[in-house]
Amino acid sequence: MRGNSAKEVKGMADTRVARITEVIAGSPKSFDDAIQQGFKRASKTLRGITGMRVLEQRISVENDKILEYRVRMEVIFVLED
Repeated sequence: MRGNSAKEVKGMADTRVARITEVIAGSPKSFDDAIQQGFKRASKTLRGITGMRVLEQRISVENDKILEYRVRMEVIFVLED
C-alpha cells in the first residue's frame, strides 16, 4: 500500500482530515473478488475507511487463459485525532 495524499473533509459540526492510499489487489476468480480482497487487506491496517475508488482493472493472461484479475484502487480513510 502506498499513501499519496491527504485532504480536508468538512462536516456540519467538525472538520476532519482524510488520507488516500493506493492499493493493488488480485484474484484468480474475478474483479469483484479482487476488490473484496483489497478491501479486506486494507481493513487490517487502516481504520476509519470511508470509501474506495477503482482506478484501473487489468487481466493477467498466459497460454490463452486468464490467470488473474487485478485492480488498482484508492482507499479513503479519516485520520484520527
